[in-house]
Amino acid sequence: MNNEEITKKLTLHTPVILGSGNFSKYAVLLPLIEKEDGIHVLFEERSHQLRRQPGDICFPGGRIDHNDLDEQTAALRETHEELGVNMENIYNVFPIDFLVSPFGMIVYPYVGFIPRDQQLVPNPAEVETVFTVPLSFFMENPPEIYHVSFNVEPVENFPHDLIVGGENYKWQPRQTKEYFYQYEGRVIWGMTATILTHFIEILR
Repeated sequence: MNNEEITKKLTLHTPVILGSGNFSKYAVLLPLIEKEDGIHVLFEERSHQLRRQPGDICFPGGRIDHNDLDEQTAALRETHEELGVNMENIYNVFPIDFLVSPFGMIVYPYVGFIPRDQQLVPNPAEVETVFTVPLSFFMENPPEIYHVSFNVEPVENFPHDLIVGGENYKWQPRQTKEYFYQYEGRVIWGMTATILTHFIEILR
């Protein structure tokens, strides 16, 4: 391979997150609703019948389908499927920073407004109930922050003899933050709280 061939290959390449082709990709909507006392954030409680994370608090969203035009379309489609909101009724939709999970997942969050007179029809197969929290609560109450550590454990057949230090190699454990909000007996945490915290930081 010569200089010209290498240059052509690099010119045609569009950089992405390394390895992201194998990641699961999701899109979510952080829904806002204007009420008499100000703007509220809408949340879902996941159905208690779901196998994954039953009862957890989340935003509407899910896996991006091949038929979705883009990530925003996926977020709006999932909101329609879970809450019965017509996609065209969701307005002032904007992307915020996407989230790369250490567990092989990329989440594309969007913020958008749902009309205050919009009737919500939660899908019982996915949604146990919905509720709102005043945006001012999150502006005035920072989240509790805790840390989770991930320790590196090489598999049994890992070739220690090929690396300097061998079995005594000093693997660096990594740590991640977990955010928690508590409101009227409900706990908002995990990726939902991470996305919410990022949104509040943008507003500040």
